[in-house]
Amino acid sequence: MMAWDTLFLVPFLSGLVVAAVLSAVGVLLRLRNEWLAALGLAHLAGAGALVGLAMHVPAVLGATFGAAAGAVIKAIGRFRGNSVYALMILAGWSTTLLVAANTTLGSVIGHAMVEGQLYFAGLLHLAAAAMLAVATAAGLYWLMPIVIRNRFFPGHDAANQQSAWRWQLAFDLLTALGMAVATATVGLMAAFALVFIPPWLAFRSARNWKQALLISIGFGTTGYIAAFLLALWLDQPFGPVLVALLLVVAGVSPIKRRPA
Repeated sequence: MMAWDTLFLVPFLSGLVVAAVLSAVGVLLRLRNEWLAALGLAHLAGAGALVGLAMHVPAVLGATFGAAAGAVIKAIGRFRGNSVYALMILAGWSTTLLVAANTTLGSVIGHAMVEGQLYFAGLLHLAAAAMLAVATAAGLYWLMPIVIRNRFFPGHDAANQQSAWRWQLAFDLLTALGMAVATATVGLMAAFALVFIPPWLAFRSARNWKQALLISIGFGTTGYIAAFLLALWLDQPFGPVLVALLLVVAGVSPIKRRPA
């Protein structure tokens, strides 16, 4: 099958790793009620990637710098809630359009960042996705108990005179890295869909935390594989196909929230 041709193998594997990682990170974002962070950081990643390409820097590196800068600014300013992410969305959107309008082939590149350029992903994207997976596995092993504890016992750190900014910055940087690699690989809105919809479905059905992670990763990777094959078969751009497919799954899913 064409999908398993060597021409598509590297893009497929790159996106598959990204889908699994975002589905896991999205569960923690939803637990913290900061799912809008994904869209805000994705916009900054897209703007950073476009600026990087204009300066002849690989999109993955530019996206990482853009998203990481947003995470650091949030930590330094000690912003809380989703308002800061709305500002990130606006800043990233305006920067992307302005750079696209004033650089050679800018409009084409800007469209590619939003739509996604998965089929053109190379070994650099695969290496970045692999490093992202390792960093996420290590980061979540440390961060997951802390995030869960602070969700259910928000006064724990203050009561024990523990500084919370370190783990908050670490989590924001991990999210930024994931959205940067994903935006440069599958596109801005596809990355947001992967970090938003699978965890949303998982939270509606899971009986415990481990099950929520497994359900979210299962939805994310299965949806990704189906969208990849469908997009190739129909000769359509991958990003919109993935988003549409996940929306259909969310709409027709028989999963309902379990009673408390």
